[in-house]
Amino acid sequence: MVNKASVILLSLGIVAHAGATGRASLARFEGGIGVIPVSNVAVNATTGAVTVNRNIVKGVNPPGQIWVIADLKADIDADGHITVKGRGLLLGGGNAIGQNANQSVFATLICEAAAPFVEHSSAAAGVALEANGDFRIDDTLDSTPSACPSRTLLIRSAGGRTWFAAGIPKLGGDD
Repeated sequence: MVNKASVILLSLGIVAHAGATGRASLARFEGGIGVIPVSNVAVNATTGAVTVNRNIVKGVNPPGQIWVIADLKADIDADGHITVKGRGLLLGGGNAIGQNANQSVFATLICEAAAPFVEHSSAAAGVALEANGDFRIDDTLDSTPSACPSRTLLIRSAGGRTWFAAGIPKLGGDD
């Protein structure tokens, strides 16, 4: 009797969550990480040769400059609908520090842990960053994965297609 009641309550909770949003969740992200274009620099002790490794994430190149982001929240539904709200996506270095560089951005979801990586993106034309770096994406991905076991969300330049920021996956709870 107790097990049957637990199953019924759990089922009602799942249906209530999907009903409250109107959609079943594929992935959620809370918080963001700005890009640091270089992942490491190595100097050969014998030859003095310097090797610079770019911060490439799942096959997507970084830009040439540091970018910061104050906050990011994203929801991706099982049907591919994506909403992203970003705050303060701005240059974090160089002469234009603190500015948006007149960029437009789009979102890419990648679900594979290892190559080959499949990109699921919002419209590549993107949305313009406001002067303070705020932006909002409300779109549908160009393709929708059936599952997303190793979720990575990248906010990318509509011009160069490089990544400026990454979402922090929300684990557990209601996704």
